[in-house]
Amino acid sequence: QVQLVESGGGLVQAGGSLTLSCAASGSTFSINAMGWFRQAPGKERESVVAISRSGGTTYYADSVKGRFTSSRDNVKNTVYLQMSSLKPEDTAVYYCAASLAGGLVVSARRYDYWGQGTQVTVSS
Repeated sequence: QVQLVESGGGLVQAGGSLTLSCAASGSTFSINAMGWFRQAPGKERESVVAISRSGGTTYYADSVKGRFTSSRDNVKNTVYLQMSSLKPEDTAVYYCAASLAGGLVVSARRYDYWGQGTQVTVSS
């Protein structure tokens, strides 16, 4: 089993920055791909970022390209999401997810473990 705990969410003004962290514990050796998803009220959960085991390959949703950057530290078992130039439409609950599958995983269905989520609110 793997446990994921996100932190770093909060309230920020438009144009501001936030960095989310996701710490993994448990059977972390089994984790391959990781990702960040978000879900706004009344909307479906969407993939924001996917990152390979090594961190060398990443996927970014078009809506966040150039503004969000993800990295992972496999020694600390932590993945990060640096968000800048935040917009009100980035407001959502952000979830970290871990997959046992290798490569780059974008589909939520292929993720095996999920964090509890952290709220990000961007005011205009």
